[in-house]
Amino acid sequence: MKTIAITGATGYLGRPLVSRLIARGDRVLAFTRDRGRAQQALGDRDLDDRLDVIEADLEGEGPWQEHLAGVDAVVHLAGENLGAKRWDARVKQIIRDSRVESARHIVEGIAALEPARRPKAIITASGADYYDWVDDALDDDEEFDESQPAGGTFLSRLCKAWEDESVRAEELGVRVVRMRTGVVLGPGGALAKMTTPFKLFVGGKIGKGTQWFSWIHRDDALAAYTAAIDDPRYKGPINLVAPEASRAKDVAKAVGHALHRPSWLPVPGFAVKAAAGELAEYLLHGRKVIPRALEQLGFAFTHPHLEEAVATSLTPA
Repeated sequence: MKTIAITGATGYLGRPLVSRLIARGDRVLAFTRDRGRAQQALGDRDLDDRLDVIEADLEGEGPWQEHLAGVDAVVHLAGENLGAKRWDARVKQIIRDSRVESARHIVEGIAALEPARRPKAIITASGADYYDWVDDALDDDEEFDESQPAGGTFLSRLCKAWEDESVRAEELGVRVVRMRTGVVLGPGGALAKMTTPFKLFVGGKIGKGTQWFSWIHRDDALAAYTAAIDDPRYKGPINLVAPEASRAKDVAKAVGHALHRPSWLPVPGFAVKAAAGELAEYLLHGRKVIPRALEQLGFAFTHPHLEEAVATSLTPA
């Protein structure tokens, strides 16, 4: 039995990861701002000693840092929702602090522990936006594996700063895994927001549709996080994306097929920009990210193909 500390435990990846770890016999410490809401979301399992919900403001020092002592691994998933609000300077700072400052205080908390009581690993949720986006010409097949440098966009700089804070734990003898995660597909996830126009027979590609779309099914993301907890070979940056590279128009087509709806009506770039502001640029541009590290580790994807992954994500439970 392992003891795993998880931030962002009530999120889209956090909640099923908590359930998965408890089901296999592990003990989970869930760090959260709102203990009552988290207990309700996760189920109050405190009585069976498998789940402890710990109130924590991760962006500052506090008693929560003492709970890092003796855990086997920390999975850092917490972060402000990128699409919850239109970006301005204040919102960008909130987005940054929720990731970078929290990582800093986790590492500082670990540094304050006796070496024998420190976690063996930190698995942090960076993003595929670590890399620069590229022009969406159909003949642009440049591949981005883990050796590529960070880009210059806001999200690229954010991911790098987030990873830099986590990497400091390596000096403390802690194994650090940096999951550069693509868009996570699965029931109720990112695709759910796309389905309404398709159901109204007005769905289609976003912008030109030729931009690369980096994705992974939630089942595979959870399997990779679990493997990273257990397997000491997992370390450094890992592109958490499916092996099948896809264009945005392919995603729209797959959604249309899954819902038995047409996918012919594109959403113009100007309309996306009007609705999403600066975030629209990340929807209208992409890059061909490949899972080189996972392939070298022999990771077995259960949903490697887009059509099947989308169909599984949109099929009612």
